[in-house]
Amino acid sequence: MTHPRGSAAKSAAMSAALSGAVDLSALKARADAARQQPSGPPSAPPGPGDPTAPPAEAGAAVFEVTEASFQADVVERSLQQLIVVDLWAEWCGPCKQLSPVLERLAAESNGAWALAKVDVDANPRIAQLFGVQSIPTIVAVGGGQPVDAFSGALPEPEIRKWLDSLLDALRDKLPGIRAAEENGSAEPVEEPEDPRFVEAEDAFERGDFADAQAAYERILDVEPANEQAKAALVQVKFAARASTVDPSSVARADAAPEDIDAQLAAADFEVSEQRAEAGFDRLIAAVRRTNGDERNRVREHLVELFDLFDPADDRVMKARRGLASALF
Repeated sequence: MTHPRGSAAKSAAMSAALSGAVDLSALKARADAARQQPSGPPSAPPGPGDPTAPPAEAGAAVFEVTEASFQADVVERSLQQLIVVDLWAEWCGPCKQLSPVLERLAAESNGAWALAKVDVDANPRIAQLFGVQSIPTIVAVGGGQPVDAFSGALPEPEIRKWLDSLLDALRDKLPGIRAAEENGSAEPVEEPEDPRFVEAEDAFERGDFADAQAAYERILDVEPANEQAKAALVQVKFAARASTVDPSSVARADAAPEDIDAQLAAADFEVSEQRAEAGFDRLIAAVRRTNGDERNRVREHLVELFDLFDPADDRVMKARRGLASALF
């Protein structure tokens, strides 16, 4: 299987193909037959792909699904709440990016929806049932039938938007969604603040960017995959750099288009002044004028500026297209 990034057109086509066309009870007969087989000698505990594997714990936000448990854990449970089926495999790189995001969002949903994880290597018939051609593929099941789907590791903002639209559409049909919203209206319990982040944020607020950077780097030394620390470190490094930029840098850069240092400084100043598009356009123009090491230096600086924003930000997506056009 390949694992291309999903697109709106592909998702729409997949959703249309699934809607009303997939008989989710197809696995039930197979599972029932497996359970009715005569008992033999004791065997090893069931694995992920074993048709005798036990069903998920009631109320779990994230759970593994097998062919045997699919009917109870996905079809029947989807009569109460939205079930999002994550079709993945151990060897799939994009799956490892997407699954943790889905798991976190499911845990935060207060029971409005749950995540059913399906290892396609261990459960190929489930993948066949949905007509999966690439992974990760994500299928939303509500009221016993697929209602929408997408493939590829989409950015978190797009996933949240997708989930919100599904929950809005299914609110009056699935009691679990309404119950989750009612329960969520209670006063939330505040989680204790992480002292490591408090230290870093305090340093940033007093303008001590070096201390803030060091604090975030200490977090990443222990937790290299901590996305909050990584994103904050990008912001701190930029703030430190932008704090030293002379406001006259824009005029100097405009007067000397060939001066790469001036172009980089001017772009930093424009971004810091909430004029991101101007800064992006400046560096894209510089990419078009340069080559070799200078071009690579400008490109890397521009990509660092992209990291300051949400990947789904319209300005970033437009600038990425502009950069690609300038490079190729």
